[in-house]
Amino acid sequence: MDPSLQSLDQVRASALDMAVRFGPKLFVALIIIAVGYVVGRWAGRLLDHLLLRLNLEATVRSLLVRTARVLILGLFAIMALQNLGIELLPLIAGLGVAGAGVALAMQGILGNVAAGLTIIFTRPFHVGDYISIASEEGEILDISLFSTTLGHTDLSMVIIPNRKIVGEILHNCGKIRQLNLAVDVAYGTDVGAALGLVDEILRANARVLQDPAPVVGVARLADSGVTLRVSPWVKVPDYVDATGELNKAVLDTFRARGIAIPFPQREVRMLGPGA
Repeated sequence: MDPSLQSLDQVRASALDMAVRFGPKLFVALIIIAVGYVVGRWAGRLLDHLLLRLNLEATVRSLLVRTARVLILGLFAIMALQNLGIELLPLIAGLGVAGAGVALAMQGILGNVAAGLTIIFTRPFHVGDYISIASEEGEILDISLFSTTLGHTDLSMVIIPNRKIVGEILHNCGKIRQLNLAVDVAYGTDVGAALGLVDEILRANARVLQDPAPVVGVARLADSGVTLRVSPWVKVPDYVDATGELNKAVLDTFRARGIAIPFPQREVRMLGPGA
């Protein structure tokens, strides 16, 4: 017989023998993996409904649901490998060595993940809060495992790695911010009447929150006049618009009521010789 034909017959015989020996096991292993995928999705949906009743944030729910799916699928994968007769101890040891190498090469990424988990579970801030950290500030748009996204009023975004957030001093304003406006009136002005007009302006503006109550009073006695403090609270998205609206309303109202807003001035006296 031709040697090439004899080798081909041997390959066919070996393939048939392997198919007979491992075919059923491979088929069962694939079924186990498919069942694990279905069970993982079902368990994920069930866990998501349970976590939704606990009022957890979407980021936390998504992380826990994905973790549960991966764990269930991994459990079924181990069952499938055992069905194929694969020794798991050497495989686990090899994965451990490879994991150590990957961890050394990805220290920055893993640091962000660890910090992201810290942020997600300790919840120092939530989506929609306005925070200030280091030299950056803005409204929280998204919290992920790797980074936190802040939004600015100019529609730009700042993406901060989570490892730059954990351990830093954080100022969280929540979902409202306090304006810090100031207006000067002349010393001859009836300050009580001016403060009353400011109160009316604040009550008339729909962006100004009445709870907590606005803070209005005399801030200081300046060189050219009395400085009134106008510090109402507004929602984070209304901060810029409310500032412009209130400044304009105060200016228009004071002009209409004849309340003078002084400008800085200095009195200079010229003294003659021998004076």
